[in-house]
Amino acid sequence: MQINGIIFDKDGTLFGYSKTWDTWSLKIIEKLSKGELRLARELAKAIGFDLENGKLLPQSIVIAGTSGEVALQLGRLLPTWQLDALEQFLNQQVIELPLYEVIPLKEYFELLRKNRLKVGVMTNDSEENARLHLGQVKVNPHCDLDFLAGYDTGYGAKPSAGPLLAFAQVTHIEPSKIVMVGDSLHDLIAGRRAGIKTIGVLTGPANKIDLVDHADIVLPDISHIPKFLEQFRF
Repeated sequence: MQINGIIFDKDGTLFGYSKTWDTWSLKIIEKLSKGELRLARELAKAIGFDLENGKLLPQSIVIAGTSGEVALQLGRLLPTWQLDALEQFLNQQVIELPLYEVIPLKEYFELLRKNRLKVGVMTNDSEENARLHLGQVKVNPHCDLDFLAGYDTGYGAKPSAGPLLAFAQVTHIEPSKIVMVGDSLHDLIAGRRAGIKTIGVLTGPANKIDLVDHADIVLPDISHIPKFLEQFRF
């Protein structure tokens, strides 16, 4: 088997998940509820957030959903908000969130590309937020990546195969020679639907049992991928 391309999920794969998105979830609940405890509890329940412990629940829509999907859940409790405005608000709250690279990403992407791999990132976050987050860790999508897409780029969102097939088309690589790396079932299901190989990582909310049936292999984190790929000829 030959692997020529690798596409990563962003949150929970390249960046640690909980410290960033638990913070974001609490932040939006506090702002939208404006101190009304009952509303705060309802908003937390709507998105699968444990308000007492400040943690997203494993089934939370925030984990694998898009901002639009989260807005739809919250909007049912916020009749004065237009859905588009609420989605925009959610995306804006990403600014200044704490980010934690799983490993230094700029050097990591350089290593992969030196091994003649095409490298992409596909996230169910917005493309603008993806550029913002990558830029904060000195990764320039124009120079350091071969492909970047968010849910709003135009290829669809995971678990659809569309964004991954777009990566294949842009890089001129057969899907069978691409690997999808992610921390959630949405990532791995999208990979399977696209006909590409899948690697699960354990830096997000899911555990190995959650991922193993949908992944060709489950690794602790992305730092283990280069050694795993050594068995394949590029």
